Amino acid sequence: MVQKNLIDGEWIAGSEAFRSINPSNTNDVVGEYARASADDARAAIAAAKAAFPAWSRSGILERHAILRKTADEILARKDELGKLLSREEGKTLVEGIGETVRAGQIFDFFAGECLRLAGEVLPSARPNIGVEITREPVGVVGIITPWNFPIAIPAWKIAPALCYGNTVVFKPAELVPGSSWAIVDILHRAGLPKGVLNLVMGKGSVVGQAMLDSPDISAITFTGSVGTGKRVAAASVEHNRKYQLEMGGKNPFVVLDDADLSVAVEAAVNSAFFSTGQRCTASSRIIVTEGIHDRFVAAMGERMKGLTIDDALKAGTHIGPVVDESQLNQDTDYIAIGKQEGAKLAFGGELLKRDTPGFYLQPALFTEATNAMRISREEIFGPVAAVIRVRDYDEALAVANDTPFGLSSGIATTSLKHATHFKRNAEAGMVMVNLPTAGVDFHVPFGGRKGSSYGSREQGRYAAEFYTTVKTAYTLA
Repeated sequence: MVQKNLIDGEWIAGSEAFRSINPSNTNDVVGEYARASADDARAAIAAAKAAFPAWSRSGILERHAILRKTADEILARKDELGKLLSREEGKTLVEGIGETVRAGQIFDFFAGECLRLAGEVLPSARPNIGVEITREPVGVVGIITPWNFPIAIPAWKIAPALCYGNTVVFKPAELVPGSSWAIVDILHRAGLPKGVLNLVMGKGSVVGQAMLDSPDISAITFTGSVGTGKRVAAASVEHNRKYQLEMGGKNPFVVLDDADLSVAVEAAVNSAFFSTGQRCTASSRIIVTEGIHDRFVAAMGERMKGLTIDDALKAGTHIGPVVDESQLNQDTDYIAIGKQEGAKLAFGGELLKRDTPGFYLQPALFTEATNAMRISREEIFGPVAAVIRVRDYDEALAVANDTPFGLSSGIATTSLKHATHFKRNAEAGMVMVNLPTAGVDFHVPFGGRKGSSYGSREQGRYAAEFYTTVKTAYTLA
């Protein structure tokens, strides 16, 4: 059965359908999904615009009930939805279920935020005048999400958009439509009025472009590549709309001489290779001071030997396949580039065969890398990391900050002095001490600096900055 798009409260078939394929087993078709056209996208935008006046003035208990019901169903179905996610994206079943739980927690959080909408009442500088500062929804929000977190990222964009009274046109990545379709289906059945949430699956060049071209979309939130993010920004400036971009990173993980070696290795392996390295918060630059360098590299190699790379649904799998052939080719191209640049491939980097045909790649660790190499400058988005040797903490900090990106940054150290200084001076939106660079709680702000992000933070109470606009009202007493 072909899963359809949701437009104005109705499930609508597309002119054609496309398949979602399991990267752990390319013989396994996860599902078939309707591909929306540009006309479908325009119809979805019109429906969202028509639904906005009523939804933006809907009661907080109505919004709360819908989001809470959605959270409850996601959490009740976490095993089923987690398995679907792992089948279509390739992250391990443990990771798939964990991401699904996070999506449920996000909807639960924003269900609560519906009941905590607040403003300010201030005295005017003039006598007998009162001032009220309130937040109102911005209008129709366009949501464009990537393939690497196919349920969590849609959740942390859709939930606040609806919580604050906006209507939504949602385009998920075409590579992983199943998880997004499931979320929309749950929200639809939870009681959303028609037109409030619209799902248009399809090509970015068609559906995404129609969204960018529309003057009726008041705000766009996008997570994906730098190139596409720049196009979103340019189109949004043309229409004077709000836009929010999350475009990846080249995140550093610093290991100092005084680090606990086992803590450093576990955090580095998790940062670089878990979720097959396909996280914008993954650390692909491991910056190690010379006093611990050789011991750290040896311990990393031993730890990597113990990693099981296999079918994402198999018990005991630590790392699943790369998401598709195109991404696999990109990863292997960068491994070749690293060798050509003079870095030493110390471990891994080999294509693997398993019981089922899939995109299996042994995680790769380079040593003798410099921060000027392409493997240290460009986002690979796969299980490929490079170790960069430095003299001391000061050089480590300088190298960590020497990047056009600034999403996440980590350090392994037992020194309170260095940990405190690093937290203050790392040029990143998020800093981790003795923890992996990936992994953020659902109720705190997410986002970066420099080329990683643009606009206000996602998640938590900070989400209100993007999904609302501020109004100041004066009243003569």
